[in-house]
Amino acid sequence: MALQKRRRGPTRFRQQRSAWMKKSGENHMMVQPCPSCGAPRISHRVCMSCGQYRGETIIAKKAADE
Repeated sequence: MALQKRRRGPTRFRQQRSAWMKKSGENHMMVQPCPSCGAPRISHRVCMSCGQYRGETIIAKKAADE
């Protein structure tokens, strides 16, 4: 059985994983409603409408009336 000549380094591995994610498209990103405001957001990401992630305010958003 054939063996690899050299181990793939971490940078090379991460570059290829990035390419795989780009190639797979948006299928790997699940859109779910935000628990605090109900707006659609990608899972494991900060909500862009309210700026919260896991109940904590990460991005301070200005109020609509200001």
